[in-house]
This record gives sequence, C-alpha cells and structure tokens, in this order.
Amino acid sequence: MPVAWGTEMPGLELWREEASSERRLQVIYPQHSKLTDKEKTNICYLSFPDSNSGCLGDTQFCFRFRQSSGRRVSLHCLLDQFDKDLPVYLKKDPAYFYGYVYFRQVRDKTLKRGYFQKSLVLISKLPYIHFFHTVLKQIAPEYFEKNEPYLEAACNDVDRWPAPVPGKTLHLPIMGVVMKVRIPTCHDKPGTTQIVQLTQQADTHISVILPTVHEVDLFRCFCPVFLHSQMLWELVLLGEPLVVMAPSPSESSETVLALVNCISPLKYFSDFRPYFTIHDSEFKEYTTHTQAPPSVILGVTNPFFAKTLQHWPHIIRIGDLKPAGEIPKQVKVKKLKNLKTLDSKPGVYTSYKPYLNRDEEIIKQLQKGVQQKRPSEAQSVILRRYFLELTQSFIIPLERYVASLMPLQKSISPWKSPPQLRQFLPEEFMKTLEKTGPQLTSRIKGDWIGLYRHFLKSPNFDGWFKTRRKEMTQKLEALHLEALCEEDLLLWTQKHTEVETVDLVLKLKNKLLQADREHLPVKPDTMEKLRTHIDAIILALPDDLQGILLKTGMT
Repeated sequence: MPVAWGTEMPGLELWREEASSERRLQVIYPQHSKLTDKEKTNICYLSFPDSNSGCLGDTQFCFRFRQSSGRRVSLHCLLDQFDKDLPVYLKKDPAYFYGYVYFRQVRDKTLKRGYFQKSLVLISKLPYIHFFHTVLKQIAPEYFEKNEPYLEAACNDVDRWPAPVPGKTLHLPIMGVVMKVRIPTCHDKPGTTQIVQLTQQADTHISVILPTVHEVDLFRCFCPVFLHSQMLWELVLLGEPLVVMAPSPSESSETVLALVNCISPLKYFSDFRPYFTIHDSEFKEYTTHTQAPPSVILGVTNPFFAKTLQHWPHIIRIGDLKPAGEIPKQVKVKKLKNLKTLDSKPGVYTSYKPYLNRDEEIIKQLQKGVQQKRPSEAQSVILRRYFLELTQSFIIPLERYVASLMPLQKSISPWKSPPQLRQFLPEEFMKTLEKTGPQLTSRIKGDWIGLYRHFLKSPNFDGWFKTRRKEMTQKLEALHLEALCEEDLLLWTQKHTEVETVDLVLKLKNKLLQADREHLPVKPDTMEKLRTHIDAIILALPDDLQGILLKTGMT
C-alpha cells in the first residue's frame, strides 16, 4: 500500500503449519518492507484466534501492537501533513501499528490438523477500522482461492490510490470495485457523519459507499452491557485498567474499540489492545502482580487470562455478540470475588462506584428500540449521540477554563518573546464549576466534582491538556508572527546596527522554518509578507552580507 496510507505492508499473509500450532509468514507485500523479528513474532501470534475460540468460516478482527524501539521510520513526515487536519482521535500514534485480519478456517480432511487455516493481514499506522476491514473483505475471499498473483494485482490497484487527504471525497479502486470514502477533518462538527451520497450520474460506477472510515457498530458491542454504558464511559474516561473477556477476537476487538470510541471526540490516550494474547511481547509487563495494573484496555479470549488477570479492578465478560435485531440477556455488575472460575457467567466484575447517577432515559429509549426492532444502526446513532453529549458536557467547562489561560492579544509584542500561558490550577478550575459546570448542558445528576478530581489525575487529562497547551502555544507563536508582519521592519533596521539586523534576519528565518515545521496556524499571506520583509532587509545590507544571508536557510 502507498506509504501515504500509513502502511508499508499491504498484504501480509500468514499460515499455520499443519503439524503444530506454529505460525509462519508465507509472503509479505511489498517485499521491501522491513519488519523486526519482534514485530514479526507479534504479528504471527496476533493474526490467529486462540485455539479455544473455535472460529470456523471467515472471521475479521483487529489488533494493535507496539513498534520496536529504534525502528527506522519512513512514514511519519508523509503522514504528518495529513495528520494536522484530522480529528485528534484519528491521528496516528507513532509508537503503534494496527493489524487488520481476515482469517479463514475450514474443515479439510486432507490436512493433518483437519483444517485449512490462513490469515491475510494488513498493517497500518491509521486507525481506519471500518475502511481497512472493507478493503480486506473485498480481496481476501478471492485471494484464498487464487493466491499470490491476485494479491499482487490488488497491491497494484492500491498503489494508484490518491493520498488520504482529510475532507476530500476519495474514489479508491480495488479489484473491479470502486470504494467511495471521506476521511473526517478536525473542522467537522462532532457527532456528524458526512455521508457520501450518490448524487451524480458519473457515480454509477461506484460499488461501495462507506459512511465512516473508523466507527464500529456501537450498539451491537454495548448491547450486552448497555444498562451499564454510563459506568463504562466513566471507567474509560478515567483511564482505569479494563479487561474485556470475549469468546473470539472479533468480539474482543470490536468491544475494546467501542469502549475507546465512547469518549469521542476526546482521545483515549492510554494503551489499548483490541486483541491480546499470552504470546504478546508486553504480556509480562501487563500481567505482573508486583505492581498495580497499568492504565490499559485489553481484549482477551484465552481462558488463561481469567486467572492471570483476576487481580484487575474492572473486568467485562461477554458472551457471543448477537446478530442485529436480537438482544442478549443484560449482564449484572458483580463483585470481583465472583470471578474465580473459567466458566464465570457474563457480567461486569468491579467494585467501582460511579460518580454520576444512571441516566434512565437513555436506557428506556434503547429498550424501546429493542422492543420495536429498531435497526442496530439507528440504536448506534442514539447511543453515540448520548455518549457525545455526555463527553461534551464534561469537557466544555475544561475547555472554557483552559481558554482563560490564554494571554490577551494586546499583550503580544513583536519585539518580545510570545507571552506564556497561565498555569492550570485545579482548585481555580473547580471554583468555575459552580456557575459554568456541566449542569448547564446535562440533565445527569451526581458527583461531577469528584469525577473531575479523578480525571485530572488520569492519563486522558494529561494527554488532552498537553495537546491543548501545544495548540494554544502554537496560536501564540502565530499571533506573534502576525504582529511582526505588521511592523515596518526596514525602518527598524535603519535605526539599528548591522549585527542587530543580521540577528533579526536569522530570527525571522527561524520563525518561518518553525511555522512550516510545526504547521503553525498562520495565514498564507502572513508567511508571504514575512518573506517579503526578509528579502527587503537583506537587499538593504552590504553585498558580502547579502551573499551569506541568502545562503542561510530559506527566504
């Protein structure tokens, strides 16, 4: 797949050796892809269901694994140019890869194990779950019949794809099918999906229209536990250690991804593993009993984890996810001491006491939808809107307070360094909640103050605040640049020495480089004005200095 799409490995085919349970890489595309041995081992084990899962037929799931330290990175600069326009929850994480799997297991008496087992895997930096699963669904079934030449042809199609520019409607051909997709931007209104419609006659060749590139079927995943949706939202928001025990990788990965998605548009900043096995390179790190469980969400299927992770504070055990239209029996919240046996019943095992009172209205609305056989997609829209409103009610007071930390624009002087942001003071923030807290936008009662206090100590707050602080600092840098552009810099140089003038030129050039490197939110005409200022100042200097400064950096 093109590097612009965040993957160096479009087709990574694996097969399980017949005489044992050993996994082996059979073929990798493109062939120049460089994987470390550790990455290959992780991919091999994560690309197959555990033997106890009993996944007959075709199964799709997703995993996430840590990139080996010191690995040569060739993707980042190419992806960065698109990253800046993406919503924060769709930005790539430089430390992780996603693996998208299409696994097939069918009975075959001619083979020693009695089964044909093979996985086609796509590795990418991008969290476009729905999109990549759709791509695999288009090519994997036929590939299993036709083998390598078919995969090579699919790769050739993908090589011709346009870059994944956020906000643009993309037409992506793949083996006789054309997919029409739109990648969201950070400017889209949260909670809205800009569904691509068939509007012109020219679109008659479109075979597949994707309404989303990343969303999972939220209601289907939360269906067994929707009575506890709000409590699970709190646990994810607070970055609490959470294990999903499921019967198959498909169910575990979908549920973990739904949990991570439930606090959108807030990004989940801790680690999460949609499918985690005992062979994972972080297995010892995440299952140790010598320290408190880390802030991570794990999706597991091996019964061994019921014993290994029984010291974790929050465990969701789910049964088979029902097809759309069916409703499983609602699980109860149970104490962790009840999770002792491997055949423990489905349930949420925790002693966590939610800060907020349960919203009975959303439960009635979803239950009514089940009784009326409302489609799962419609139920997902209701649940997603509910989570969005809950998250926004929680985050708006924080956004409002953080905005107040920004210095006034009149304090920005072109001849001084940009002013610093004021410090975030938790108690000062807490005082703002009395008049401008979540009660303004949410009907839910409860201990909001306690929830905020807990959140301010979480990895999600740390990640969110670092992101906001960076954005605001960049805004200050951009305003400082604009203030510089409004000055008569040539007049200033006439009143100062050559040394001071050369120093100014070098500083202005550094400002231009910084604006370009950090994608500062600067207006295009500001950059052009600054270049004009620099050129004018240089031309007013003696010839020898002109030659030196024209060679130094960009103008």
